[in-house]
Amino acid sequence: MSAVSTAAAVPGHPAASMPTKPAASTPASPAANTADGPAKPAAPTAALAPANPAEAMAYKALIWTWPFYAFGALYVVGPVLAWCLGALALLSLYLGPAIRADLRATGPVPPVVWAWILGMVVMLVALWVGHLDWGLGMKKTIKSSIGWAKGWALMALFPLAGAVLPLRREVLARGQCVIGLWTLCLAPVLLAAPYIGLPERIFTSPLKAVGGPGPEYFSVYFFTFDPASWTPRWQFYAPWSPFAALLGVVQVLFALEEKNIRWRSIGIAAGVLMILASKSRMGLVGLVACTMGPRLMPLILKGWAWSFLAACATGFAIVGGTLVQGAQSAVYAFKNARADSTRVRATLQRIAGERWREEAVWFGHGTVQPGPHLVEYMPIGSHHTWYGLLFVKGLVGLFALLVPLVWQTVLALMDAARGPRGALPLGIVMTLVLLSFGENIEIEAYMLWPGLIVLGIHARELAEEGAARRAGQGAKDDRMVGQPG
Repeated sequence: MSAVSTAAAVPGHPAASMPTKPAASTPASPAANTADGPAKPAAPTAALAPANPAEAMAYKALIWTWPFYAFGALYVVGPVLAWCLGALALLSLYLGPAIRADLRATGPVPPVVWAWILGMVVMLVALWVGHLDWGLGMKKTIKSSIGWAKGWALMALFPLAGAVLPLRREVLARGQCVIGLWTLCLAPVLLAAPYIGLPERIFTSPLKAVGGPGPEYFSVYFFTFDPASWTPRWQFYAPWSPFAALLGVVQVLFALEEKNIRWRSIGIAAGVLMILASKSRMGLVGLVACTMGPRLMPLILKGWAWSFLAACATGFAIVGGTLVQGAQSAVYAFKNARADSTRVRATLQRIAGERWREEAVWFGHGTVQPGPHLVEYMPIGSHHTWYGLLFVKGLVGLFALLVPLVWQTVLALMDAARGPRGALPLGIVMTLVLLSFGENIEIEAYMLWPGLIVLGIHARELAEEGAARRAGQGAKDDRMVGQPG
């Protein structure tokens, strides 16, 4: 039995419920007809099974998210997967046609992926310089370098894998929907836990010995209590609730790409549940902005959309004052929904900005530092990617992330305006940007890897499209040159 047919027989496997693709037809011969008439076409073969080891690794890492979480292993799985796929991509580029056919490189590394690679290498250099400037010692430098390998390096390795290896969006989308099925099945127990006397934390995995940002990355929770209101919040398979909300946004984005309506419904329902149960304001913003924004981008090329916008601008001139006042009230209510959190974050940003300007402009302080009681002892340089970069790695580190991120955003914006292909990459980029203003993106890359792979896939698609356009233009020029004058 073939691998594809075996996969199709397994319940829950992506091949089991996908529409199938007929085999290529061949001219019928008289012998192919029977007494009952023409022979029936052969049964179609199953589609959307992982087609190569790289896809199988990514797909299995996705569908086993909840079991990995149950053992507190997600923070280990993400970096291991990144370095395995990255090494496989480099091996594919090095061996060329000598590697097995289903792992051959899809093309050269796109320029924007080179920007991610260069940017993350600059991050490592900035880290070393910061440690040297502040005399943090060899032991601390080695420990921070390992942290870079588990954090910032993933921002380059996953796009590299997506750009070089033959990975498909469809397999990643199905894997996210399978995670959604796990989430919906476990949701009744999780949601009932605080009301039936179950504890917040189940256990902390011994895997915390490998090191990480904190024990919460290796802990398994039913729920947590919000210290401000003492109401339960759910974090599902994330280390804390706001991050779970953004993972819910990513899940919705992938589910919207799923072709099978049942799987799509499961993925969207699970993503929305994660956003609502986490009680995160950032997640609610992301659910609206990151899903609708990319799908509205094609309107900027429509004349009637600009006419409608002009009419709205005219109306705004009349009722603008009332709308602005209403918006300000909404923002005030939004910030005061969790006033203590807003105050702590604002204070952390202010302290990080002041110390960056006064003490370490170019290469930062090399590492986060303990905060005072005023910020509940949270580390200075945390809870905000950009202020964190300024404090830890200075201007050099900030531009090392800003340049590739802006480049990728511009590519996604332009492609989303042309058609639906750019909607998912733009939604992922918008989610990363939104996340960067409330979290440290590098310590959460281990869970954002499906989106990072999609950025690499999108870069590959744009590069292939550009190469085909140039080849077509070259052939046209050759034909024109060959015509008699």
